[in-house]
Amino acid sequence: MHIIWTLIIGLIVGAVAKLLMPGRDPGGFIITILLGIAGSFVGTFIGRALGFYGEGGGAGFIMSVVGAIILLLLYRLIIGRRTTSV
Repeated sequence: MHIIWTLIIGLIVGAVAKLLMPGRDPGGFIITILLGIAGSFVGTFIGRALGFYGEGGGAGFIMSVVGAIILLLLYRLIIGRRTTSV
């Protein structure tokens, strides 16, 4: 059941990140989920580095969205370069 909740939260976080950064993305539903899940990990890493979260603490919703936006920006830069160079 934990995996299902992780996927649902990942989808929500990824969707919020895509809403906050409008534009065309080559990814679909699966990329949105993966972006949200990975954004949570990035948000946790950044939060721990800044001292917001202690050891064993996870990122909150807002920090997960911030992490997902960072990953979305990087994703667009990498995919955009690859598709324009062909």
